Amino acid sequence: MYVRFISRVFSAMAGPRPVVMSGPSGAGKSTLLKRLLKEFEGVFGFSVSHTTRSPRPGEENGKDYHYVTREVMQAAIAQGEFIENAEFSGNMYGTSKAAVQAVQAKNLICILDIDMQGVKNIKRTDLNPIYVSIQPPSMETLEKRLRDRKTESEESLQKRLHAAKVDMEISKGKEPGLFDVLIINDDLDLAYGKLKDALLEEIQKVRDSNQS
Repeated sequence: MYVRFISRVFSAMAGPRPVVMSGPSGAGKSTLLKRLLKEFEGVFGFSVSHTTRSPRPGEENGKDYHYVTREVMQAAIAQGEFIENAEFSGNMYGTSKAAVQAVQAKNLICILDIDMQGVKNIKRTDLNPIYVSIQPPSMETLEKRLRDRKTESEESLQKRLHAAKVDMEISKGKEPGLFDVLIINDDLDLAYGKLKDALLEEIQKVRDSNQS
């Protein structure tokens, strides 16, 4: 049971309402997030997840992920240090309490990049984020994007595509009410506009707070 310890995690935590962004690898979450962080500098903070997978070329420890061993991560989970965690393609991923608290303490909107399993776990907490699903226009488009990256083995790619199919089915109506906003990333400018509109109220609150 991943989340037996998380129901009280956020009851005493102050700060702006976080944003949970979910969607399959290749849907364009990273591109949209980078654009958001660039336009609204000083408003958002990125929650850095932990993972047991190895860094990809160009990734930095503590910036892209906290890269840890399976033993270290399992011990931290057992000690109640994680909000949510999941396993994918033989690797563990998770969000620690400390990662979210570090962002909220700066009066920033904490962004959590979470998979579908993690979204369901966070639904059981008091975190109360804005839930945003970023989806590709089609499986064909997603597969092309993933293949163009040339970072996956064929086995890993097929696992990601299978997970993406399930993700898309859930996001597009199989489980209504799971997300506050569903964005189909077919046109990057339109997708970004929809994302920004969904978060403008919270963005303004942070800006007003920082100016007072």
